[in-house]
Amino acid sequence: MTSLFALNVGSALLWGLFATGLLTLLMSGSQGLGWSRISFPYMIGSMFTSHRGRAMGIGFLVHLAVGMSFALLYALVFESWQWATWWLGGLLGVFHGLFLLAVLMPALPDLHPRMASTHHGPTPTRQLEPPGFLALNYGRSTPVLTIVGHIVYGMLLGLFYPLGGGGLL
Repeated sequence: MTSLFALNVGSALLWGLFATGLLTLLMSGSQGLGWSRISFPYMIGSMFTSHRGRAMGIGFLVHLAVGMSFALLYALVFESWQWATWWLGGLLGVFHGLFLLAVLMPALPDLHPRMASTHHGPTPTRQLEPPGFLALNYGRSTPVLTIVGHIVYGMLLGLFYPLGGGGLL
């Protein structure tokens, strides 16, 4: 059993920040290229405010914080298995992305105060389109791009996270 003290929290948070930044860059790039309409920062930030500009800023900060938190979970898996490789991180990223798409996205309309759903159609306060299963309402390539982004996230963590508390920080 891995002790929480064996975790290199500083490295996990640092690489979590970097990996989340790259994931966000990949997803924003795919949105800019017209491959997907999903914006995780906007989707998250609009839970807190209806102001579009503020929603992007708040959402970006919350997305970074959540990504850094998930990096701690990845590090816990790496430490408990005593194994951290790019391909194990990528495999964890597949499961991470699939969970996000298959479980969280369909449940989001019931959790998000500004998102329409099959139960609550568009209203003056509920104007965001629900993502639907696998977030397909945001484009046919959205599921693949989301999973690829999470694979890259996991690969970076698996590649750079130092086992046994050693490393950068």
